[in-house]
Parts: sequence; C-alpha cells; structure tokens
Amino acid sequence: MTTLALLHTSPVHVPVFDALRDEDAADLELHHLVHEQLLDRARESGPEAVTGAVRAVLAEAVAQGADAVLCTCSTIGAVAEAASASLGVRVLRVDRPMAAAAVAQGRRVAVVAAVASTLEPTAALIREEAGARPLDLIEVLAEHAWPHFASGDTDAYHAEIARTVDALADVDVDVVVLAQASMAPAAARTTIGVPVLASPRLGLRAAAATVLG
Repeated sequence: MTTLALLHTSPVHVPVFDALRDEDAADLELHHLVHEQLLDRARESGPEAVTGAVRAVLAEAVAQGADAVLCTCSTIGAVAEAASASLGVRVLRVDRPMAAAAVAQGRRVAVVAAVASTLEPTAALIREEAGARPLDLIEVLAEHAWPHFASGDTDAYHAEIARTVDALADVDVDVVVLAQASMAPAAARTTIGVPVLASPRLGLRAAAATVLG
C-alpha cells in the first residue's frame, strides 16, 4: 500500500486526516508525525529557524518508507516543501490546493489566521498561485482565537474564527481563506455569503492524487 507521511504540529489533526482518508482515499496508508515544538519555534523565531529540524523529520519519514510527505502546518509549509528536491520524494504543503482554488474564485481574497506567523506564509503562497493575475489580498488575524485552541476548547476556537470571518461581510471580498488546517470546522459556522475555503480535504485529495496517480 502507498504510504503518505503527514507532518503535523498538533495532534488534533490526526483523526481529522484519518477521517478524510477514509472518505476520499481508502487505498492510502497514512503515517502521522506530530512535532508541536516546530510551530512553537517558528512562531518565536520565524519559519527559517526550523529548517534543519524540519529536514531531519522529513528525512526520517522517507527512511521509514514514505512515498510522499504532506505538511499540514501552514507556518512551516514553505520550509517543508523546499526540502523536496533533496529528499527524493514529493513534499507537499496542505494549503497549496486551497490557495489555487482561492485565486480561481476572484482577485479579492481575505486570509484569516489564528496565529500571526501563518499570515505571511499563506499570503506569499496565494501571491505565488495568482502569478500575473490581479490580486487584492487582505490579511486578518483572529486575535482572540488561539488561546481557546491552546486550552483545548476547540468549540470556542472555531466560534471565534467564524465571528472573525463574518465580520468581513461589509468588506468587498470574493473568497475567504482559513490559513490553518485546525480552522477548517469554522467554515461551516460562517454566514458571510462568499466561499470560505479550508485546506485539509483539498490538500489530502491533491496529495492522494500525486502518490496514487
């Protein structure tokens, strides 16, 4: 069976991606790697500060038989993706398919994140996917959301994110992007009236297509 390793910075992602795999890619075996300290260090010192540690984790996954790796943390996604050439397997970032879908919706894109360190990596990815197409990008921090996640109150976390998204109703946007995989359930709580995109399902489907063909 084809194996996809997933690099997470929170254990909450493990059951989420297992469920998505069961629904969308039953022939894919998932190998979960949870390294919470990578996000902590990246928030403190920047994503580049964890380059060596990320490469070491990815190399270990390849040594254990991974056919490809999916990084589910948007903050360190670019660092992980850049390691692909030296590892001999594809390293994918979970938010790239979401970014591509966002720019296909229109030029006015709002990026909402619960952690400030995720805003610029996500914005840079969306600019990359937009290429030469016109793009008006708005970056929004759900500043009161993360403490709820850190304390384990995911219901309050998603409620706060949904409130932040719905507060954009008076802003002229074509699509809203939820920058972190952990934010995905908040999409169903929004009432903004434009598409609200999350990365887990789109990212896993793209990874499955890459390794399963």
